[in-house]
Amino acid sequence: MPFTLIGGSFHVVGYSPDGDSIRFGPDNPHLLDSLSGPPARLNGRGHAQLRIEAIDALETHYSPPSGGGSYSQPLALANEARDALLDFLGITGVVWADGRNVALAADGPVEGYILARAVEKYGRPIAFVFAGSPPEPDGSSVRLEVPRLRQSFNYHALERGLAYPTFYEGLFHDLRDAMASAATDARASGRGLYASDATNSGVDVASLKAITDDDPIMPKLFRRLVEHVAFYGTVDGFKAKMEQYAEPVFDLEEQNFTHFDSFIDQVGTTVTLTRLPELLVFDAMPERPAETFSMLMGDETTHLD
Repeated sequence: MPFTLIGGSFHVVGYSPDGDSIRFGPDNPHLLDSLSGPPARLNGRGHAQLRIEAIDALETHYSPPSGGGSYSQPLALANEARDALLDFLGITGVVWADGRNVALAADGPVEGYILARAVEKYGRPIAFVFAGSPPEPDGSSVRLEVPRLRQSFNYHALERGLAYPTFYEGLFHDLRDAMASAATDARASGRGLYASDATNSGVDVASLKAITDDDPIMPKLFRRLVEHVAFYGTVDGFKAKMEQYAEPVFDLEEQNFTHFDSFIDQVGTTVTLTRLPELLVFDAMPERPAETFSMLMGDETTHLD
């Protein structure tokens, strides 16, 4: 299935962009209606929040659905990814209101375009993001090949070690393989977050400081850990809770379907992901409510698959 080219502009004033999400104002909002999935959500300014395909940058501000405040991952690296996205798109003159929200910027408008096929369950178009004038007419049906992929911010972020590869079902295997290769090369060279990444070497979560201030880890794992520790006050029982959650995943190494917890090892307070992130393909779980993991907090029944 080809992608739809949607031209428009990128915006940050009054928003809190991060390294894998930004607001986009389509020139023709009706083009979003052609994407599969639920309707895209446009705010009163005609802007949609994008989910940038196949990457997960460090969290600049994450608030668990079950409460407990707002948490970030090591901010120097998280902000580096965010600033790289703004620089890639050509958004300049950014003045931060509080380090997180943009008060002023030269973003009116900053031209660019996206290639998208679908909208995810939160109403965000899943997009490959490109800067500058579109090379084809608005609404064109485009087959995304690897050479063009390399011009996207998605690829740029992985190549520079600014974000983790986080793949979901539906991403074409040739694009996934190219992005995995970029991440592998960044890791081997120690670029960006890989200079201190603790995802696969293990991180001691005796306190949240280890993952909020000290060690970058895959954000999907970070979000689950933060929610668990914020609720219980300890990492004890985290793997059991993940077993109960039973998050579907396809293992590219063994070529079989299993659950995310299969690759989470916990010894005391040390948690390790035993598969490289690029070897996992997640299910977006469109029918599961966003707060499903939160609903397990306080439920001490254990379901082992």
